[in-house]
Amino acid sequence: MDECSHFAAAVKSTGRRKFIIAGVTNDVCAVYPALTLVSQGYDVQVVADDGGSPSKLADDMALRRMEKNGVTLTSTNQLIAELAGSWATPEGGRIVQEVLMDALQG
Repeated sequence: MDECSHFAAAVKSTGRRKFIIAGVTNDVCAVYPALTLVSQGYDVQVVADDGGSPSKLADDMALRRMEKNGVTLTSTNQLIAELAGSWATPEGGRIVQEVLMDALQG
């Protein structure tokens, strides 16, 4: 089994249908896994501001290609807010203090 087959088997073994992807670069690291997962019926979000590309054109093309093919594009802050659910809960309050405030002060 090659590396891709091992990775695909690991993904399937989770039983999950939703995945969040971020890569060092959007045009290389994020496109292929995101499009592959979407083609296999998975719900995929790419954290677009976590990766960059060597040029704005490369980044724009990668993001447009993914979005056109069913990938949901998101940002780090949007993802944190979505995962927190509600800032009024103890968990949400901890995210504000431990993640967002630390990042802003960082």
